[in-house]
Amino acid sequence: MRALVADDAQQKIKALIVERGLGPGDPLPTETELMAMFGVSRNSLREALKSLQAMHIIEIRRGFGTYIGSMSLEPLIDGLAFRTVVGHRRGQDSLLELLQLREALEAGLMSSLAGNLDDEDLAALDGLVRRMHEEVAEQGAIAAATDRAFHLALYGSLDNRLLSELLDAFWSAFHQSRAQDTGQAADGSELARTHGRIVDALHAGDAEAATAAVHQHFDDIRGRLSNR
Repeated sequence: MRALVADDAQQKIKALIVERGLGPGDPLPTETELMAMFGVSRNSLREALKSLQAMHIIEIRRGFGTYIGSMSLEPLIDGLAFRTVVGHRRGQDSLLELLQLREALEAGLMSSLAGNLDDEDLAALDGLVRRMHEEVAEQGAIAAATDRAFHLALYGSLDNRLLSELLDAFWSAFHQSRAQDTGQAADGSELARTHGRIVDALHAGDAEAATAAVHQHFDDIRGRLSNR
């Protein structure tokens, strides 16, 4: 019964956020005010608030109050990564499935990017490819942060925040899962070259070549996952 009451309170808080047009950082009414508004006990309300905090919808600041959270996709990342690892450990192709999802999305966006990136966007991508080659020369591998920055820069130009966040969530979930895999390590030099081929095709405004370069990039990853 208490769980049902807490679930109901959770839905009412979400409805309140929407109705009042609240966004990240905005304060929510106090616990006392919310209890009176929804007719629930403090325990049920706190249970609802904790669930919403876990989803990054709200942020509880001890001693200061409750505020609207970042509403990030981190809960999706954690859930997707965990599901992928569990499936992979059980002999399922969950890691390859996640890779296929990323490939379908990223390759499908090349036609929107080719010919539409400005000089500043292309220069940023060129700089990240150079950094990849430098990291391989100095450390023998590309830093995860650099790879992530490349993908964020690549799709950030589409000016679609939700799409960028979703692609980043899939990237993060894959790399969290990949870290627990025993497959063959990536060849940093080849990885840097495949990223460079994508950027070269975008410089030329060649969507077909850019799409082929993306598929080549994922083919390389897929081949190394298969060698586990």
